[in-house]
Amino acid sequence: MEIRYLKSVDSTHTYLKNYIKNNGYINPLCIVTNNQTSGIGSRGNSWIGVEGNLFFSFVVEKNSLPSDLQIQSASIYFSYILKKILKSLGSKLWLKWPNDFYIENSKIGGTITTLSGNLLFCGIGLNLKSVNDDFTKLDINIDMESLLNNYFAKIENKISWEDVLKEYMVEFDRSKSLYATINNERIPLINAQLNSDGSININNKKVFSLR
Repeated sequence: MEIRYLKSVDSTHTYLKNYIKNNGYINPLCIVTNNQTSGIGSRGNSWIGVEGNLFFSFVVEKNSLPSDLQIQSASIYFSYILKKILKSLGSKLWLKWPNDFYIENSKIGGTITTLSGNLLFCGIGLNLKSVNDDFTKLDINIDMESLLNNYFAKIENKISWEDVLKEYMVEFDRSKSLYATINNERIPLINAQLNSDGSININNKKVFSLR
């Protein structure tokens, strides 16, 4: 993974997509900044950014991912691998279905994935500093460069979806005390059931996590 650091950018996700559109895809590429002025959140919402937080987006070919990974569950896959690394460093961060990072019951970040042809784009934002009263921040100090190098090494090792799911199924119960926005409706997850492909069954519907 080639990692490029930018001092400031409106959105790492938008910048990366435009870069690939104009220059073509050559190799896996990640754009990183600690000052994002117009980030993109789930469902087209904006993501509030504060200088000093971690924002990065990367692009990989779909066929470079584990063969057992449903592309609709890429958000869970990429998020949970990062969560595992942060946990190994002492954080109590956990992953709320399907793509939100939490400390206890407060959100500190999230993941967005989009598919364009054979390319999968993934953007991640993580609060290292407090933003406002609605969000909290990571509970440990990190070295950004070391974290990203470790993260992409894990991605390149192609950890299987099966291995990720086995661990995430245990953690999924924590999501049941919260809500998810599905079809623009805030739905309690208390009765949600996690499927082997990363989707959930809720209110007699099967819902995937691609965002």
